Amino acid sequence: MFLFEQTLFFVRNFMVIWGIVRIFVCCRNAKNMERNRKVVELRGVSVYHTDGESKKIKSSDELVLSDVNLTVCEGEMVYFIGRVGSGKSSLLKTLYAELQLMEGEGNVVGMNLRRLRRRDIPYLRRRMGIVFQDYRLLEDRNVFYNLYDVMRATGWKKDVDIRRRIGEVLSLVGLDNKAYKMPHELSGGEQQRLVIARSLINSPKLLLADEPTGNLDPVTADEIMQLFSKIASRGCAIIMSTHNTALIEQYPARTLMFSKGKMSEIDIERSFQGE
Repeated sequence: MFLFEQTLFFVRNFMVIWGIVRIFVCCRNAKNMERNRKVVELRGVSVYHTDGESKKIKSSDELVLSDVNLTVCEGEMVYFIGRVGSGKSSLLKTLYAELQLMEGEGNVVGMNLRRLRRRDIPYLRRRMGIVFQDYRLLEDRNVFYNLYDVMRATGWKKDVDIRRRIGEVLSLVGLDNKAYKMPHELSGGEQQRLVIARSLINSPKLLLADEPTGNLDPVTADEIMQLFSKIASRGCAIIMSTHNTALIEQYPARTLMFSKGKMSEIDIERSFQGE
């Protein structure tokens, strides 16, 4: 009888301890999942225009933005709006390390911007996609080789994998029948689609777009926004700077206003309703 009671006592205590361990593991996993979903996390960030040489802030450095706090998760769409010179592009450049983070804490696609060394920057950019307003296409190469040569330069080795991935991204952006066209043979909207295809080559969790519809007519701009919505629905976060409030009204999402050296979130839908 005594042995039975001892065994029962041991089993009960074991079950209690096992339950506590399971709760601890579940909580830790939940925190890790939440952390993994964040593709951008900025805390107390100030953005400066510097000479790019010193790692310390100097009196001659121009303060562009201060007290920036921002969290963006996978699949989220975020707009940056504000006047020219308000700091939208400067913050985008900070996210892809063209401007050095001098003050505050920043993590982007799993990399710490404050600890980032110059030789690490290409690896940071391979984890994200960047859509420039001026396209930056290779004019002497067709659509296929605009992607092929970039993939070779960023570490893709097997030709069969490269061709498969090119087919996938061209199909996603609707250019699968334009692979052997030269850039000058494409319309403005098709050139922008090619830029977006290039940005998606490495299956990024974050896409940065600086005025991607700025040079496009309204119909083509709407097509690009539909494409962005499709990309976001697949889990890729998109941060887009824009002046096109009509598109924001049509495709509402989280909106951040840049003004007087600060960034603040606004209720864009309510502001449209009040007009």
